Amino acid sequence: MKRRRQRYNNNVKEDRLSNLPDFLLLHILSFVDTKHAVQTCILSTRWKNIWKHLPTLTLHSSRFRNMKDFTKFVSRILSLREESTTLQSLDFQRSGIVEPHLLKRIVKYVVSHNVQRLRINIRCDFQHFQTCLFSCHTLTSLDLSVVHSRTSEKLLFPSSLNLPALTSLSLQSFAFPVGNDGRTEPFMTLQNLNSLIIRRCKVIDAHTICISSATLANLTLETHLGDYCEIELSTPSLCTFVCVCIEVIPTLKLCASKTNLSSVKHVAIHVFCPSRSIKTSLVLLNWLVELSNIKSLIINSSILEVLSLVPDLLKVEFRSFCNLKSLKVHKYIPSSEPNGVLDFLLQNSPTTKAEIINLFR
Repeated sequence: MKRRRQRYNNNVKEDRLSNLPDFLLLHILSFVDTKHAVQTCILSTRWKNIWKHLPTLTLHSSRFRNMKDFTKFVSRILSLREESTTLQSLDFQRSGIVEPHLLKRIVKYVVSHNVQRLRINIRCDFQHFQTCLFSCHTLTSLDLSVVHSRTSEKLLFPSSLNLPALTSLSLQSFAFPVGNDGRTEPFMTLQNLNSLIIRRCKVIDAHTICISSATLANLTLETHLGDYCEIELSTPSLCTFVCVCIEVIPTLKLCASKTNLSSVKHVAIHVFCPSRSIKTSLVLLNWLVELSNIKSLIINSSILEVLSLVPDLLKVEFRSFCNLKSLKVHKYIPSSEPNGVLDFLLQNSPTTKAEIINLFR
């Protein structure tokens, strides 16, 4: 019995983690914040330089009490990291105003090291933002949230992009310039775009934003009052469409081509503080008519309230949703459900599983 216990104790003391090959240790460390990954260097000689070969860098100022310490830490990471190791992903988030020299160094490092996935969430003076990011040929995923350091002004989006490998794009707080026709089509050169997220962006002078892509499969829009007056879609491969409207329901209009929204299968529409008018209700009803072939729909209770304003709604012949399998309504308590609206939506889909989910504000 003593021998068995001794063997067991020896196994417990054995450092099996350190015996793993480098590529496995680096894979494990890629899931944690870079600050914590660097701290493993004190474990033993085996771990001393492992972090220098990290394929991902997660640099968040929330891990630091002092912003000067964060800036110093980021600078040292970029200086000491092994140059021969490919950097696949960089995630940089800085609370407060980012120092111009640090932002410049981050962008320069990204471009020179052929980063594939990049996320930047910062506040800065716009003149210090490096637009060379929009010409990085290796980027496959780009997530940008750039807020002005002192005003509510939005960063002007470039009129042309050179991102041939990009498949995923997420933008927050950008302003899109328009042409003489009052339209903007900022993503038309992205030939491989699969996923697009636009949050709190605006079109200058509130004109039309055109989203034209033969490859786009997933689209998320968050629009606020005054962002733009019209959305024009030409997306024949679109499968998932998510829209969050704050104080407004923009007009959804199809391109003047043969493409339509028949490819869309999954939709989520959430409306908050909408203008309750007959015009708004008719626009929303038109959305649902255009999205006729969907299989799943998620809405909030405000949509039911807006639809109830459609004149003689229950007499309207609604031929959509024949393929609908799932309908979920997010209901904020307290709120009431207008009589008959839910039945109106489900009149052509008797086998649909409908679910009302009560949420608390």
